[in-house]
This record gives sequence, C-alpha cells and structure tokens, in this order.
Amino acid sequence: MEQGMRSGGHLYMQTNEVKNFIIHYERTADGTIHEVERVATGGAGSGVYKPISGQESAPNAFEAAGSVIVSTDRRFLFTTNGGDNSVSSFGVGADGKLTLLDVKRTGNVVAGRSGTAKSLAYVPASGTLYVLHSFGPQHVRLMSVDADGKLEARPEGYTVNTPDKPLRVSTMIVLSPDQQYVVVGTTFDQPAKANPDGSPILWADRPDGSKKSVASNAPDPDGIVVFPVRPDGSLGDGMFQDGGGGSPFYPAFLHHRTRHFVIGYAVGDGVALATLGEDGKIATGPVVKTDTSAGLPSELCWLAVSPDDQWVFATNFGYSNISSFRIDGDVISLAHSAASPKVPGDGTFRALNGTVSSGPNDNWLSPDGGFLYQIYANASKLVGYAVQADGSLSEVTSAQIPYNSPQGLAGI
Repeated sequence: MEQGMRSGGHLYMQTNEVKNFIIHYERTADGTIHEVERVATGGAGSGVYKPISGQESAPNAFEAAGSVIVSTDRRFLFTTNGGDNSVSSFGVGADGKLTLLDVKRTGNVVAGRSGTAKSLAYVPASGTLYVLHSFGPQHVRLMSVDADGKLEARPEGYTVNTPDKPLRVSTMIVLSPDQQYVVVGTTFDQPAKANPDGSPILWADRPDGSKKSVASNAPDPDGIVVFPVRPDGSLGDGMFQDGGGGSPFYPAFLHHRTRHFVIGYAVGDGVALATLGEDGKIATGPVVKTDTSAGLPSELCWLAVSPDDQWVFATNFGYSNISSFRIDGDVISLAHSAASPKVPGDGTFRALNGTVSSGPNDNWLSPDGGFLYQIYANASKLVGYAVQADGSLSEVTSAQIPYNSPQGLAGI
C-alpha cells in the first residue's frame, strides 16, 4: 500500500497481569504507537506463571491466540481474564477509549493457581460470545451479550477431547466468515511435561516403553474441530478432522475467498492453505515450511493475513522472529524465513527446540495492510513493523510492556 493511503487508528493488548489491564495505544499514519491509557479489566490474569506447563515464569501463558477481539461494528472490545476464567466487555468510544461495561465468569472452575480462558469469537446476530479454555472437558463455553454489552454466562459447554485424549490442549477459536461454523485449533493431545530447565517435553511414554508425540494431529488426524453454529448461538456436534500437520495451532480465514483459510502449525513448522466446505468438512493442502535449521520445532503459531490475501505473516515462537509467505491462487510459497530480525529476550526462556527465545506470541496487522505489530513478551517489547513490497518487515516503532505475561492484540 502506498504511504499516502495509510491511516492511523488504535491498538489494544491485555497485560495478563494478576490485576489485568488493557493497554490502549494510538496508531499514527506512519505506524508509530503511543500509549493512551491502561484500563483495568476487573479480572485476573495469570501473571508470569504459565499454567499450561507449570513454569513459574514464561511467555505465552495459555498457548493462545485471539484473547482480545473487537466486534465488527467497533462498539465492543472483549478480553479474557485467564487467571480467574472471566471475560470483560468494554465500550469503544469514537476516540478509541475504553469504558468497562461488565465482567463475568465463564462457568469453568479455576483449579489450582490459574484458570485458562484464552480465545474469543463473537457472533453478533445472536449476541453469542464463544470462550475457549486450554483445558476441558468443557473447552468452549458460551456467553450472551446484550445491546449494552452486558454479559451472561450460558450453561452450554463443548469439548475438543476424544475418548483416548481426555487432557487435550486447545489453542484458538475462530468464526467462519459466513458465521455458520466455529473452527478450533489444538496444540497438545496431553499437556507437555517439563524438563529440569522448565522447557516442555514433546514425548510421552507408551505402555510398551516406546515414545509417542504429545503434539496434536501427529500422528492421529483429528487436530482441528469444526462445530456448526445454530441460530441461537449454540453449537452442533464437533467434527474432528485432519489438520494437515503437527499442532494445527492457528486457523486464519482469507478476506475475499471466505471458504479458504490458512493454518499455522506449531510443530509442523509451516503453513498450509485449507478449504471449509458447506458441510463443515475441511481439506488441507501441503505444509510449506519455514527454514528449520535453527532447530525443531520452530513453533510457528500466530498468523496475520494481509487484506488483499497476498501475504501471510507467521510468528515463530521458538526463533524469536517472523516468517512471511506469499499466496498465489491455491499455492503458498515461502517468501522470507526471517522477514524480521530476531528480537532477543533476557536469556531466561528456552523454547521447545532448546533455543533461547524472547517468546513472541500474538500479532496484529493493520486494516490497511501497512503495519504489523508483534508481542515479544520475554523481551518486554511490543514492536511495530512496516510491511515492505517483498513481504519483509522493517521496524518503525516499539513500546515497553510488562514482562512475560502479555497476550492478545486487536485494533481498529
């Protein structure tokens, strides 16, 4: 996009601190960000503690994406409060400023030191908010949203467990553009145990003494779950389907071909183009990998699709950088394994591949496609990049953020 066509706006991130806040940034036309306010959510985050692995201090607490969302009419902002399994709703003013409207528990009990409410999707037609939790059995809980943004927990609950996988870890819930289905990604078929240095172990012992990957969809082809959406917002039976690669973490729908979506694989180390049929069945193309010479897995998890559906930007949690991929019709190709330079952390956190990482998690691409914003939680930085014509990224702004805890980016 030409520089003269770019516009500013607003960016929002949850701190996920024990006393949780939304940080509101103003975005200028040149991509720079300036903090405007910090608004308490009224709920609790997990702080630096990571309930997925039990690590005392680590980034990406819930293995999550989409914990902060803005309604399509820009009236409401919703955020999870993972520490106490609650959701906050805010009114969004004409100036982008937030007014807390309500805070309600999802209905899932907090067991132990933290809850795991993590990812959100919203159907305005029925006023239904879907809240995904890392742990089940009721991974998906529903809330009703009234015209004033008030929340009410509903009794329905839905699982992504299977009879032989009762401890599955989900990652993200996303609504199809026609609002007929919600698609849920997963990462582990059971929580990863920790090494002595706190990093998770990707293998579990079988009864016969052999090892089995705990990554979902590897090898069992059931790592993506598709639920039909009923008119009242309730969900039909989940369809457990082949996600196409190990740990199909992040499904992201295209903007103009609304039956197509991209899947980011945390253990598959790349992306694939997939289609969602009218019957809810999915088909995936081949996984296109990033350069994995730095070690396996890259933990490629978070995706941002450009508004013209030409570029996909993928965050590598293990590599502390971002890869870019190009879409040409039904073909995805790798443009840059390292579209951005590595951002170092403080040296205390190791990823699954053993490399020292700054733990980048959620990202967000501006609606004009000009700027990508990326959380580097272990480096205590939020970095903004200008998107270049060849799919590379050039840093234009940064801001200090709380250490290790932040999750979720959304903007207008």
